[in-house]
Amino acid sequence: MRGKQAIGAGVLALALVAGAGFAAQATAGQSDGTSRAAAAEAPARAASVAGYQIVKLPNANVPNFQRRTVYCPAGKVVVGGGAEAQGNGAILVGSFPTDDGRGWIGLGRQDGYSTVGISVYAICASV
Repeated sequence: MRGKQAIGAGVLALALVAGAGFAAQATAGQSDGTSRAAAAEAPARAASVAGYQIVKLPNANVPNFQRRTVYCPAGKVVVGGGAEAQGNGAILVGSFPTDDGRGWIGLGRQDGYSTVGISVYAICASV
């Protein structure tokens, strides 16, 4: 059986966007005289992100501690991301954005082996 460990800062970004939608729903409508239908549309408008796209670098075995990087398409920046280390005794060592804000980096190691399976995800949006 292969072990998995995943860390995703993108979860925080999505939670913040969803939270904005719930806050918009809680304050829209009822007290200002708008209809329930208009209030229900508020979360969708608040949660929409221009050019939202998830870019994935599929799992591949790489030497322990070797960085794998996935980049957003031209004209987009990374707003979150994550990585996954796969294999027996696999440990995700790092999951963070690139210095230029255009991609996401993942790296890991696997106990008892010289390689580890690493997948990387970038959550991208238009600038």
